[in-house]
Amino acid sequence: MNLSRRIFGAALGLATAAALALPASAQQTRQAIAQESVIETIKERGVIKIGLSIFKPWSMRDLDGELIGFELDVGRKLADDMGVEVEFIPTSWDGIIPALVSGKFDVIISGMSITPQRNLTINFTDPYAYSGLTILSNKGMTDGMSLADYNTPDVTFAARRGGTPATVIETLFPEAELLLFDEDGAATQEVLNGNAHATMGAEPTPSIEVRQYPDTLVVPFTDTFLATGESFGFRKGDPDAENFFNNWISVNWKSGWLDERNNYWFRSFDWEDQVAAE
Repeated sequence: MNLSRRIFGAALGLATAAALALPASAQQTRQAIAQESVIETIKERGVIKIGLSIFKPWSMRDLDGELIGFELDVGRKLADDMGVEVEFIPTSWDGIIPALVSGKFDVIISGMSITPQRNLTINFTDPYAYSGLTILSNKGMTDGMSLADYNTPDVTFAARRGGTPATVIETLFPEAELLLFDEDGAATQEVLNGNAHATMGAEPTPSIEVRQYPDTLVVPFTDTFLATGESFGFRKGDPDAENFFNNWISVNWKSGWLDERNNYWFRSFDWEDQVAAE
């Protein structure tokens, strides 16, 4: 009996020790995950590094060569709310996801919409902006054409390599030829020069271009394509970053700040005199 009691007592002691160890182990795991979060890296560094690609009015150069735009406002407020400085790292669009994965910067804030292909490589926040795409055409080359007429081998589109418009054009107009460029401006220039019938872009960019070149360019349809949300992109395996970024976005939607900045950059032209005419 005494032996049985000793065995029972030892087993109970081991079980109790194991039960006490489990919460401690779980706590240690949570602490390790938190320490590995990019949020902790940013706090320790005192700087958040943001990757972006230059395209109007998300991000662009002002008359003094400084970066301005919707993304810059978002990035600066995010940094201010974190109590850190901000460093913007302009990156070509087709290389921006590999640059994030390699650690060149902490987060992508560059009008990036979620696609299954992108989501295989990086994670996304809740949307911090919403936009859709419209067609911008060469007026003389497309006069009288219906939307269906754009989907023929005789029509040439131009778009930024790796951008959402390129994907949408390939999906909606598979019969048309598609020329790819590294910058949005180059795609628009092809339409201006008569080397391409049309391109696609998010407003207000197409309407701005029409205002600048009313004799050459036109937005021929009121249709808006792929009206999806744009999100921050960040590296996989970082629940703390996901939590912080999503909460920051939620707070700034509820406060009206994101709406106000969206309206300024995408629904007004009050900022036009800050940038050089193209």
